Amino acid sequence: MFQTFLIEPIYNVFIFLAGLMPYGDAGLAIIATVLLARIILYPVFVSSIRSQMNISAMQVELEATRHKYEKDKEAFARHQMELVRKYKVNPLAILASIVAQFGLLIALYFALFQEGFPEVNEALLYSFVHAPESISTNFFGLIDLLTPHHFILAVLVAVTQYAALYLTIKRTPTTATGDRAATQRAQQRVMQYVMPVAIGVLSYFFAGAVGLYFLVGNIISLGQEFVIKRHLPH
Repeated sequence: MFQTFLIEPIYNVFIFLAGLMPYGDAGLAIIATVLLARIILYPVFVSSIRSQMNISAMQVELEATRHKYEKDKEAFARHQMELVRKYKVNPLAILASIVAQFGLLIALYFALFQEGFPEVNEALLYSFVHAPESISTNFFGLIDLLTPHHFILAVLVAVTQYAALYLTIKRTPTTATGDRAATQRAQQRVMQYVMPVAIGVLSYFFAGAVGLYFLVGNIISLGQEFVIKRHLPH
């Protein structure tokens, strides 16, 4: 099922786009594939960001009324559920955006490295998709997409990941007070610094195609943050 509904469609989209690129440049095809996928999945990401903003707004009201229910945990739980309905909080929307990003990465990785890339497995191609005459895995002569240990690429991935997380955290500020606020800020700092390093290290030790995927995704995420900041209500 994973092969049929994820790997094969991604593989066909990638091969089709590679055939449109100058010299069959696989790097440009990866960029185009990620961009196309993010355009298609844009409603999912918008829904995720709306949910994050709604959770933040809900937390403000929850913290403001917490003292009223200090001695009645059941009433507090009911009040919390009322706020969830009021602010239309949907944690599944946030989960869906995460699954979509990593699902695309896994499908693209399997499509490229399980199928003997850069050789094209024509048995997997749809009837309307034709194998390009040649595919280049040397992205602009700078990155071999099939080999690991691209230090500059890994640094760029880490920096853009940090910037994307910074904007996300800035958009969803801490709403708690006292010890809870300190705990939330500590968790945010861990995520803001540890995650970019982890993704950067991952990009360094995996093939260049993985790092390029993360870099393009991060840049698109930064663009989406600016667009959404302008169009969604604060």
